[in-house]
Amino acid sequence: MTAIWRFISGRRTAWAVLAGTIVAVGLLFALLPATKSAGFPSTGLPDSSQAAQVDAALAKFPSAEQTAAVVVWSRDGKALTAADREAITARSAALGTESTAPRATAPRFSDDGTAAISVVPLDKSTVEKDVGTAADALRAVAAKDLPSGLNSYLTGAVGFQSDISNAFAGADVKLLLVTVIVVAVLLIVTYRSPILWIVPLAVVGTADGLAGIVAGALAKPLGVTIDASVSGILSVLVFGAGTNYALLLVARYREELLRTQDRSAAMLTAVKSAGPAIAASGGTVALSLVTLLFAELAGNRALGFACAVGVVVAIAFALLVLPAALVVCGRGLFWPFVPRVHEHAASPQRAGFWTRLGRGVSRRPAVITGVSLVGVGALSLGLIGFSVGLSQTEQLLGNPESVVAQKIVDRSFSAGLTSQTVVLAPDAVAVDAAKLASATDGVDSVRPGESANGLTRLEVSLAAAPGSDAAFATITKLRSGFADASGAASRTIVGGTDATALDTRQASQRDQDLIIPIILVIVFVILALLLRSLVAPVLLIASVLATFFASLGASNWIFQHLLGFPAFNTNVILFAFLFLVALGVDYNIFLTTRAREERILHGTTEGMIRALASTGGVITSAGILLAAVFAVLGVLPVVALTQIGVIVCIGVLLDTLVVRTVLVPALVFLTGDSFWWPSRAPRDSSTAEPVHVPAS
Repeated sequence: MTAIWRFISGRRTAWAVLAGTIVAVGLLFALLPATKSAGFPSTGLPDSSQAAQVDAALAKFPSAEQTAAVVVWSRDGKALTAADREAITARSAALGTESTAPRATAPRFSDDGTAAISVVPLDKSTVEKDVGTAADALRAVAAKDLPSGLNSYLTGAVGFQSDISNAFAGADVKLLLVTVIVVAVLLIVTYRSPILWIVPLAVVGTADGLAGIVAGALAKPLGVTIDASVSGILSVLVFGAGTNYALLLVARYREELLRTQDRSAAMLTAVKSAGPAIAASGGTVALSLVTLLFAELAGNRALGFACAVGVVVAIAFALLVLPAALVVCGRGLFWPFVPRVHEHAASPQRAGFWTRLGRGVSRRPAVITGVSLVGVGALSLGLIGFSVGLSQTEQLLGNPESVVAQKIVDRSFSAGLTSQTVVLAPDAVAVDAAKLASATDGVDSVRPGESANGLTRLEVSLAAAPGSDAAFATITKLRSGFADASGAASRTIVGGTDATALDTRQASQRDQDLIIPIILVIVFVILALLLRSLVAPVLLIASVLATFFASLGASNWIFQHLLGFPAFNTNVILFAFLFLVALGVDYNIFLTTRAREERILHGTTEGMIRALASTGGVITSAGILLAAVFAVLGVLPVVALTQIGVIVCIGVLLDTLVVRTVLVPALVFLTGDSFWWPSRAPRDSSTAEPVHVPAS
């Protein structure tokens, strides 16, 4: 590996590396097939779930190619006038011309006389080709020539799909633009140079573009669907991780430029010193993401696959392309603070902030540890009473049309009227199955439908709001009732939108129970191999877990009391754990690998103080930048992405500013050489004298 890094950092060979990179990236962009991410996330349930079985069976029914839109008319809760009713009847007839079943669009008026509803059957393939166009056409017809004060709204399957697609419309461009601005500003502040920030930003930006192309090209033949939410998280992760690695390498390179005049030699030393830590950190993130391939939900597998590809690309660019680019640009890149070799570089210098902090922690490690744990524990108390799972109307920020319409339906009709619950029963027991469903608590109505392939479809309307805990409880009762029935009725299965949401929640919980332990094992093994210790990995993982629970608690309080989110979205906890543990271990790797390096000459205590002094500034800058980048996810009006962004932002800041800064050093000072067990203490570490370190 040294030979490769020597080639990359050579004055002449660095130019060859950059030229080869430009050619290779250009060819990949030109030759790899461009893929377009799906407009909205798919369920991706395993075949074992009843909802997936119902969908598979319905695909063979005559009506398989049909979907439905729901149009709602309301006068903001006031009673509809005679003119309103006449106009609604006319609009419903006009909607029939857009429908595959014109007579089915006849309006239904609420008992309280404040709203009307029309169900519009549509061709499924036509809607899926362009759900936005189909939705706009229906909205235009429904709103035409309405009396003043009477409003129309689109909801149901088509309405929600349209609003979700609109939420992700231009997501890639919006996220990329905001991310680039945030990264550029923070790099300028960090480097205090008007030009240095351009190089790492250009390298990481190229890595991001290439990662999206490569992930998309590999995903298609593997049967992985990358939707807009996955693409957004991929871009944020590559920018965040890639910039973190760039900050660490540039900081070590600048440190070496103060010691040697030859910038190629300085880069060689920097990449040899920082490279293993960057590779180990990135490898931890990539392997943690790969564990998602064991998930049941296709969406989880897609995220793991795409982001693992992205992190590998980010590592490659950080260790191969960025060093060459920095060498080619020379020292002047750091202007106006150009690092120069000082004649008296070895003379003692005044201790900087991080050195003073390290020495302060070393004097009272037990007190610092206790106070830190109390603070982290207090934040974790925010998890009291937390819940997981948002209803359909709670998935998007703001008041999209489909959500407004659903609230009107909940208020004036049966809450589950616009939600589709489908029961498939064997033909011979269809009547008995309908009676059993009607007798189930929470079921509002049951309507027999078509039959095909020995199964009869029953349309079931629930009394509860779509995606709510009450709806899930009714689905569970239906399934239990059919499973306990005798004879052929026990083969009846329940599917539809609420059943799909329930099965998704349960599959997500199974994924979480399987993947979290695997991630912890991977992190432990990597830390043990890298640090050659069995104690250090346990303490470092414990510190990261404390950060995770504290950030969840703080976020849950913010969601419930400030942002109005009643619960965590289904996959948010798993994704937050993955990112916080993997990325949190990054900073511990950067700190402890340097501490291990310094320990050889200066002993455990002084080695940790010197490591904190050397890495404190750059790791803090990296943490603030990473937190800001993940916060960018909040620019999209999707609750799940906002929650991930807030949790990771809080967690990274907590880990960077508190846990890694004071708690981890305090744990090292408390345990002493035992922190590195079973590695032996350096022969002369016990007699090592404190050495002054450069001001940070």
